[in-house]
Amino acid sequence: MSTTLFTPYTLRELTVPNRVWMPAMCQYSAAPDGAAAGVATDWHFTHLAARAAGGTGLIITEATAVSPEGRISPYDLGLWNDAQQEAFGRITAFLKAQGTVAGIQLAHAGRKASTERTWVERGRALAPGEEHGWTPLAPSALPFSPERVLPEELSEEGIAEVVRQFADAARRALAAGFQVAEIHGAHGYLIHQFLSPHTNRRTDRYGGSFEGRIRFALEVVDAVRAVWPEELPVFFRVSATDWFAENPEDGREGWSAQDTVRLAKELLAHGVDLLDVSTGGLVPDARIEAAPGFQVPFAEAVRSGAGMPVAAVGLITEAAQAQEIVASGRADAVLVGRELLRNPSWARQAAAVLGGEVAVPVQYHRT
Repeated sequence: MSTTLFTPYTLRELTVPNRVWMPAMCQYSAAPDGAAAGVATDWHFTHLAARAAGGTGLIITEATAVSPEGRISPYDLGLWNDAQQEAFGRITAFLKAQGTVAGIQLAHAGRKASTERTWVERGRALAPGEEHGWTPLAPSALPFSPERVLPEELSEEGIAEVVRQFADAARRALAAGFQVAEIHGAHGYLIHQFLSPHTNRRTDRYGGSFEGRIRFALEVVDAVRAVWPEELPVFFRVSATDWFAENPEDGREGWSAQDTVRLAKELLAHGVDLLDVSTGGLVPDARIEAAPGFQVPFAEAVRSGAGMPVAAVGLITEAAQAQEIVASGRADAVLVGRELLRNPSWARQAAAVLGGEVAVPVQYHRT
């Protein structure tokens, strides 16, 4: 069997050694305040370094906030100051030394900001005035759920400031040694909130029509692309559906798979090189029937409908499963999430099963 999964993949002038990639997965392990707020720690180094030593071709850091109020929780990583940038440099240097490409996911949580860690009180909302709490920002003043804080609707001046924050964070990411910048437009966070008519009720030029609702996303892409080198790729993570269209009895209007294909064509024209295709996250009660590879068809639809490179996600756990997705042309790469949390050496073990090859640290060689 041809081991497509372990062939290199080139975007612009950057070559990733294989198609087994690690997606952004929040660790909620940074300091919540003070000089160390948002700064990567030894936990982050060890967590990411282990997957690089295990043969993962591309590693994307967890959602990294472009501003303090853009964090999902007070314990998120950030990239708005020098200390944060410096700490990332240690991580990217190690990843590159293992032959792994270092990517960063730049994010703003929007109305889903200011929450506890997921394992503390089920990630409850932290209210303004409460320790570590603040008022979230959003395209429209609609809370994520009745228990969440009512967000503040962004003004056009506020939108311009967030766009600038994305660009500033991208500059810092480049200085810190990252080779891929991924813009987080999925999972119900700020950019996704602008995209979906369920969460975007604006009547100005950032709302209403499809063109209005995608305006913010394109402005962020343009701002990041303007500071990111021509020879290095920019990714965009999207939730291909809010899962309303797939459940007609739901009755809510949301973002659909057809919208995603349409957006992908625009993103491609604006300099995005690959779409990282996930789904959901906009509302807490969406009906999603998860199964192995359940999100792959959405990636496949973008690849065929927009002619855009894609990475597929969604309960990809087995070597043969990942190989089939890539070898059949359904996606250009797979993002292995939870399985890599369970097994940092998943890529190396999958290569052994399939007959492929990945780099092994010299310290692990025995003659």
